[in-house]
Amino acid sequence: MQTSTPNSTRRSVSSRRNEGERERHKNEVSAGGLVYRRTKEGLQFAMVIDSYGKWAFPKGHVRPGERYRQTAIREIREEMALGNLRYIAKLDHIDIWFRDRFVHKGMLIHKYIYYFLFEAPPDATIRPPKPQEQGETIRGVAWVPASELLARSSYRDMVGIIKKALRLCGLPLQKMSAPSAPRARRWKFRKAMR
Repeated sequence: MQTSTPNSTRRSVSSRRNEGERERHKNEVSAGGLVYRRTKEGLQFAMVIDSYGKWAFPKGHVRPGERYRQTAIREIREEMALGNLRYIAKLDHIDIWFRDRFVHKGMLIHKYIYYFLFEAPPDATIRPPKPQEQGETIRGVAWVPASELLARSSYRDMVGIIKKALRLCGLPLQKMSAPSAPRARRWKFRKAMR
């Protein structure tokens, strides 16, 4: 079986579907960012409503020759029209499995996503990109109070990354809302592997 490590060339990993072997799948690498701004009302984070109608953070595929942080900055600009960012820290990465519904329809995808923390100016504004005819699209964008961030995020696997971002911003986690995302992540993984 051919193996691959996450990199900007997005090589795929596959195997034949013989007895005891895994289903053919494609590896993808993305990068994104959690962006905050300090306002009179308090700390706010920029969030998107993704193609699935879920609250998430801007992210996208790493292009050949592009560094992960460069990808995060580019994707934030493309998905929210937000620039003039100050890099704060590398947060962490997650890896997820899912069946693609947009580009490689029905294909099993193993995606590695690297996240970074950025600060935007206090008066920064965001706006969604123009809708695309094909592929994934951002349905909306909003500034969310830090106190609502954990509850608003739709993806449970982001909890650790969000908590790290909040700690780096100097916020006490005891005052944050609990995550509301479903706990069925492992079930979805098993179903995707069928």
